[in-house]
Amino acid sequence: MNYQPFWFDNAIKEEDANRLLPRLPENHHTDICIIGGGFTGLWTAIQIKQQQPQKKVTIIEQGLCGQGASGRNGGAMLTWSTKLPSLIKLVGLENALFLVQQSEQTVHDIKRFTLTYAIDCDCRIDGCFYTASNTSQIGRLSNALDYLDKFKINSWHSCDTQQLQQTGSKQNLTAHFSAHGGSVQPAKLVRGLKRVAQQLGVTIIEQCEYMQHFGDQQITVHTSQGNLLSNTVIFAVNAWLPSLHKVFSRSVVLVSSDMVITKPIPEVLEQLNLNHGSAVIDSRLFVNYYRTTSDGRLMLGKGGNFFSYCNKVHPKFDLPSSYDDILKSSLNYFFGRHHLPIERTWTGASDRSVSGFPFFGQLNNQKNVFYAGGYSGNGIVQSYLGAKILCAMVLNNDPKWQNCGLVNQSLNQFPIEPIRTAGAYLVRNAIRRKEAAEDSNAAVRSIDNFLAKLSGNAAKVDS
Repeated sequence: MNYQPFWFDNAIKEEDANRLLPRLPENHHTDICIIGGGFTGLWTAIQIKQQQPQKKVTIIEQGLCGQGASGRNGGAMLTWSTKLPSLIKLVGLENALFLVQQSEQTVHDIKRFTLTYAIDCDCRIDGCFYTASNTSQIGRLSNALDYLDKFKINSWHSCDTQQLQQTGSKQNLTAHFSAHGGSVQPAKLVRGLKRVAQQLGVTIIEQCEYMQHFGDQQITVHTSQGNLLSNTVIFAVNAWLPSLHKVFSRSVVLVSSDMVITKPIPEVLEQLNLNHGSAVIDSRLFVNYYRTTSDGRLMLGKGGNFFSYCNKVHPKFDLPSSYDDILKSSLNYFFGRHHLPIERTWTGASDRSVSGFPFFGQLNNQKNVFYAGGYSGNGIVQSYLGAKILCAMVLNNDPKWQNCGLVNQSLNQFPIEPIRTAGAYLVRNAIRRKEAAEDSNAAVRSIDNFLAKLSGNAAKVDS
């Protein structure tokens, strides 16, 4: 079987096609049942087993591990450093500084983990560039940098002419670089995490869909393969959270992030100075982000395209991108004269919260049912941190993570439907017009500037 997301298709083909997937055993009892076999679920299971190996941990996944958002994102390893001002507003100064520093450390922790457990996932800690790809973006990083300087945790520096060339495009007028970043083949990472979790004794049941749960001290989880009993349940389902639990129906909006990858073009990448694994992100609201692979491909992505009505996980998320014209336009914007050969496009659902940060808590105040959601387009590094939070909550053993400010938040809400989706497209179209004008050095209409501001914390940089 072929899968549309390039990363996942690439990863799954390296596995035994004739393997038999384990079935849910009859009368299965576990200490902790994790719903969702992506980054958050797997990292959480691994960390629980590392801390308390005697715990019985079971993951159920409706598809294959990594088939959701984890195996199809852009693979850029990004930190929270460029969001420090808004993070301070959300969780307070001490927690914000802690989370930023932990996010930077996590980049290197993930690399060490892949080396320790021999996970071959093209993990390259070659840093990250934030660029200005038109004159209006120049200086947009200044606010975040001022905060980082103020609290003496600034890892970013302005690029000179030679280092700017490493962004690969003359369209990038300025750039800042941090060593705390890089790229990874996300589906190979998540499939590697599955292997490690199983080696640690985690039971993983794929193609096993969660239906419902009931009970208090002991919870019955009803699945498509039967029932299991668990003392604790964790929902690590990302974009599926509002579909499973209506309490989150207005806590996020599901919006596509669309990606394109080229055929192998190592000679072109060498000419472009893109012979590295750095992530390159520009400073617009709907960012262009790109990175290379070790086999000489160029991947480019762009968020903020399709908004799913009522936050349903729409079939469109499993199809080739319907915004390939926009993706090709972005490729041409940065690399036009090279006429890059396209291998594939795909898309995925990003669950964006009002704050732009993930949230964690106890479902309906039930002491043994937990959830995570709202990663807002930053999942690789942040899911590792999310696992630390969930692990601390479940095991009740680490106050620093339990009290980090992202737990049991009072969540702001998006408008009800149909206002939410109609408003999202109204704002999206205004942002597109605004950024097209800026790319052309033309005046931006005042109404577009006004509507663009309604996007709140959607950007990856606090400007």
